[in-house]
Amino acid sequence: MPLLPIQVTELVDAVFIGCSMNHTLGDGTSYWNFFNTWSQIFQSQAQGHEYNVPILNRWFPSDCDPSVNLPFKHHDEFICNYEAPFLRERVFHFSAESIAKLKAKANSESNTTKISSFQSLSALVWRSITLARSVPYEQKTSCKMAINNRSRMEPPMPEEYFGNLVQVVSAETTTRELLENDLGWAAWLLHVAVTNHNDKVVLQSLQGWSQSPFIPQIGRLFDPYSVLMGSSPRFNKYGCEFGMGKAVAIRSGYANKFDGKVTSYPGREGGGSIDLEVCLLPHIMRALESDKEFMNAVSVSNPLF
Repeated sequence: MPLLPIQVTELVDAVFIGCSMNHTLGDGTSYWNFFNTWSQIFQSQAQGHEYNVPILNRWFPSDCDPSVNLPFKHHDEFICNYEAPFLRERVFHFSAESIAKLKAKANSESNTTKISSFQSLSALVWRSITLARSVPYEQKTSCKMAINNRSRMEPPMPEEYFGNLVQVVSAETTTRELLENDLGWAAWLLHVAVTNHNDKVVLQSLQGWSQSPFIPQIGRLFDPYSVLMGSSPRFNKYGCEFGMGKAVAIRSGYANKFDGKVTSYPGREGGGSIDLEVCLLPHIMRALESDKEFMNAVSVSNPLF
């Protein structure tokens, strides 16, 4: 299987560009740096501008041996073809104004100014999906967030570093605590999880992995009571331009989908707006669509979608 397949499909009135990259090769930052650099190369040829060059030198912690011996004798020990259940996928649009209200509400309820827009939005999604699932009150539930380690290293790694420097941070509580407390309470849990993820934590996890290496498998990493916020609305997804104008929409394929997976995109109009691609079991999606608090925060988006 190719590490980087690209397919361009010509439609009657449009062009669809599809690209897939093995996650072992790079993370979301690397993926969108590649896509944006590809676009910059195209534009520089037409306009004579320079473009950014990715940094391809491999980075390893100073106390880690770059050669890793995987403790497997047969590929069946680490290759698992995850079969996702039948899911409903829907894209929910949140305007900059709606997200600003969520952020102000979360900070006010937590008596702070430190909670970010995305932490506030993620808290809403976590609480709403947990409620839609009708999870028992004493059941543990978690919200996991993909996090870029580049800026958290000491000294920081450059954003142009091409590789995989993404990890997952997690906030966990009981369903009772999550639903009986307010939005700000949940958002603060996420804020603490992000803030505590620093250089020391990253190096400890890498050292632990090098001593006991394993291959991550989707089916074994996420439980039916978790929510995973993947990708990032900070990626410059609509800045890619190949002579046909701004993209009409950004969508993801069928890989890495499971109940509770949420993929975030910048809104097409920019300005801090966000689109969330939510994957849920059909009956849970119906319950989410009936959640007044959640749907009141959702904004009207392009009627084409």
